[in-house]
Amino acid sequence: MNLRRKQQLWYVIADLISSILVWLCFLGFRWMVYEGRVELMADVLIPAFSLWRPMIIYPIVCLSIYYLSGYYLRPFQKPLGREFLQTFFSAVIISLLFFFVIVIDDEVDSYERYLVSLAVLFGLQFTLSYIPRLIISLLSRNRFIPRTRYVHSLEEAQQLVAGEQDEVVIDMPEGYSDAQLYSLIACLYPLSCEISMVPRVYDMLTGAARIGQVDRPSLIRITDQYMSDAELCIKRASDVVLSFLGLVILSPLMLAVSIAIRCTSKGPIIYSQERIKQYRLPFQIYKFRTMIDDAEADGVPQVTHDNDPRITALGHWLRKYRLDELPQLWNILRGDMSLVGPRPERPYFAEKIMEKAPYYCLLYKVRPGLTGWGMIRVGYAETVDKMIERLNCDIVYVENMSLLLDLKVLFFTIGVVFLGKGK
Repeated sequence: MNLRRKQQLWYVIADLISSILVWLCFLGFRWMVYEGRVELMADVLIPAFSLWRPMIIYPIVCLSIYYLSGYYLRPFQKPLGREFLQTFFSAVIISLLFFFVIVIDDEVDSYERYLVSLAVLFGLQFTLSYIPRLIISLLSRNRFIPRTRYVHSLEEAQQLVAGEQDEVVIDMPEGYSDAQLYSLIACLYPLSCEISMVPRVYDMLTGAARIGQVDRPSLIRITDQYMSDAELCIKRASDVVLSFLGLVILSPLMLAVSIAIRCTSKGPIIYSQERIKQYRLPFQIYKFRTMIDDAEADGVPQVTHDNDPRITALGHWLRKYRLDELPQLWNILRGDMSLVGPRPERPYFAEKIMEKAPYYCLLYKVRPGLTGWGMIRVGYAETVDKMIERLNCDIVYVENMSLLLDLKVLFFTIGVVFLGKGK
């Protein structure tokens, strides 16, 4: 387990323990407030629920809200002000949620007791969660671990080990070319850390350099995304929920497609193919087989084209309505992909693209998608030039990512599927 995962685990454990303590303390408060009013303690403590069910539900809800707030996404280098505000607003949401679910059912002789209960719950939630978080954050700052590393050449970057740094800052000598810069960035992505670079005079004049934390230098954040941490976590949570529901709801259709493939052609029903995902890491993408078995028997990767003889009769229909992509819901559930994002390329074609468009590596800072803006605007690419055209659309998406844009892409994708515009 690398340092980032360990730090995230410390925050999760602290939040789990604090949420249990919050609920126990709040139960004690309610027992004192309602003492003598009801004979059974279970009724005193939780009028509408059992004793143990909320004890389990409360920590789960707390951790879920903390995750959706984006708190766990960047475990190191947390600005203390942002940590305070994230904890504060999370405590507001949690206390209001449980107040209206549980406390509002209490029998009271004065509405002031409702306000007191809400204030006590919020106070406990904020205090008991913020103090452990603050301690962990301060301790992590005092560790003598080089969280930030500066690199000045490709050779230095190749010597770095994943998990040993939280951020790498590129500080190359004057006169370097864009191709050299993109090669260095592509080398750093597998480290799964933040990548920044010292800006040139031109970058500062054009506004590319941004002021982040006050105590840190102005840098160009290569891996920064347009979406906030909370939006990124909501996007991932949506991917998990929708892909799981898709696998369950569409399982009869997937079973029918599997039987049809088995009955109409020889070969595996589902085949896997190596693609490149976020941080330039390889993964296996899954699709329903639409071609004859051993379509690339010579071992040379090939793109499909109109009237491709390798595509089966059933495969033409599956591609037209993009049903061959359904197994990728499993890739989304696993975390290899997202519902919306740039389409992942095979390593062979990724290298071909980077020879002409070295900025292709900028796509590696996001998860690839089942569908994306490039797929909507350009569709399947039959040549490298077409792939670069799709790349340019994907770059625009990456630089303008938002939940609203994802909904727009999904809306257009539904039209493509129902109109049979795939190939």
